[in-house]
Amino acid sequence: MTQQDDGVPSGSATEQSATPRRRLIFTLVPAAFAILAAVLAWQLLTGTPDKVPSALIDKSIPEFDLPLIPGWDVGLASADIKNGGVSIVNVFASWCGPCRVEHPLLMDIAAQDILPIWGLNYKDQPEDSARWLNDLGDPFTQIGSDLSGRVGIDWGVYGVPETFVIDAQGRIVYKHIGVLTRIDWDEKIMPLINSLDD
Repeated sequence: MTQQDDGVPSGSATEQSATPRRRLIFTLVPAAFAILAAVLAWQLLTGTPDKVPSALIDKSIPEFDLPLIPGWDVGLASADIKNGGVSIVNVFASWCGPCRVEHPLLMDIAAQDILPIWGLNYKDQPEDSARWLNDLGDPFTQIGSDLSGRVGIDWGVYGVPETFVIDAQGRIVYKHIGVLTRIDWDEKIMPLINSLDD
């Protein structure tokens, strides 16, 4: 056993060899998380997040009944969507920057009166969402306030915004993750909606 400068014996050889292993673990774990984060960031930047599969495709929408946003007349329940025919459900929040980016497109779709657009307000303070919609406009047929995020979890929401296409039988037939663009609408979602109406 060796003496340290203060005269106290240092640890055993096993303890000394454990120190480099600990350093290695403390280095590898953050590196693994960094690699995982880089892969997820790459998916977001390359426009592939909407390829993430959903276990709910071709299944009935989850049952829920959400309260209204202050100043609105009604909330949103699964029964509303099931009785609404072919429609879309948009998951949004006032704190979500990408939601603001896609909002003008939703306003344009709503103005065309093509189909109901149901709003699922995700983990948002009701007063904030009310202010946001009053400022930017309300494209939604009805909105439910999912303050806890429980309904979003049931829908398999990864984050906001997300958009779901619902068929006339109340089944989820398509899920789009991320900002909904004009190209997404024209080339993917509108043709799908037209095929459901046939």
